Parts: sequence; structure tokens; C-alpha cells
Amino acid sequence: MDSFVAKKIFLTKGVGRHKEKLASFEEALRDAKIARFNLVHVSSIFPPGCKLIRPEQGLAKMKSGQIVHAVLARNAVKENHRLVTASIGLAIPKDKANHGYISEHHSYGETDFAAGEYAEDLAALMLSTTLGIEFASETSWDEKEKQWEMSGKIVKTMNMTQSAIGKEGVWTTVVAAAVFAE
Repeated sequence: MDSFVAKKIFLTKGVGRHKEKLASFEEALRDAKIARFNLVHVSSIFPPGCKLIRPEQGLAKMKSGQIVHAVLARNAVKENHRLVTASIGLAIPKDKANHGYISEHHSYGETDFAAGEYAEDLAALMLSTTLGIEFASETSWDEKEKQWEMSGKIVKTMNMTQSAIGKEGVWTTVVAAAVFAE
């Protein structure tokens, strides 16, 4: 059996609101421009040699109904004024022959910045352990980040985060996704 290894990936996000929870999720996927695909949730590996592209580039080559693999962060709320967040973190190694990591994070009451930083740090932490960068359990995030930079083994980290504030009487759903293309 031939296995599919993605050559390209893009990040996207969206928010949806509807009185029905499922319809709210559908609206969030539409906002993220990925509702027309059959999404297959996958875990957290950024393939070796994979290229990060803009969403428009990936979407232009995809067809409605296509089976698409994605790492998906999703969260929903039906409470007025409650902040809901979904975030994807990405850590890419300097050596393109190695795989990187994608993390998903879902939270309540956390800003875009805080959720995005957490997801990004989580992906970098997972990658660092495979690259032999060890930390003491009490090491702070800032100290870990300095060690990642000094190691020269992690070249890029980033995040894609979507938050929204719940509104009374409707479901509010947020999604963030790393979508595999080609």
C-alpha cells in the first residue's frame, strides 16, 4: 500500500455562529474555506520536506468532496460573553529531512496571543524532545525558547489562532487547522 506524504500544508481559521451546534461548526469551516472537503483528522507530524504555503495556493488545487487530511483545533460555546479559542502551533526543524510538529490547543477565557503562544510552544516542545534538546521539569517557557534558539535545530515556529466571544442563544464555534495539500 502506497502511503501519502503531504508535500504542502497551509494554515487557516474561522468562526461560525448558529442556533444549532453542528451548523455553527459548519459555518466556522466555511469561514476557514474548508467546509467543502471531507476532513480526516490526523495527528501532529509536519512531514519532512513539506512546504508551508498560503491557503489560496492550496485551495486552488483542491476539489469539492475531496478527502483532505488536517490537524484541527475546534472549540464551541453557548454562553453569552464567554471567550472561546482554538489554536494550531507549528514547529519546523532546520534540517528539512526531519519531521516537525503541529499542535492543537483549545481553551476558554484565553486571548489569541496567549493561546497562540501556548500552541506554538507546545509544538516546539514536542519537536525539541525528538531533536535531543532536554529540559529540566522546572524550566520556564522563556528559558526553553532560548535553548531552542541556541540549539539551532528549530528554524521556525508559528501559530494560527481563532477566538470569538459567545453570544446569547447561539452556538459560537472556532476552528484553526493545518491542512495537508498535494
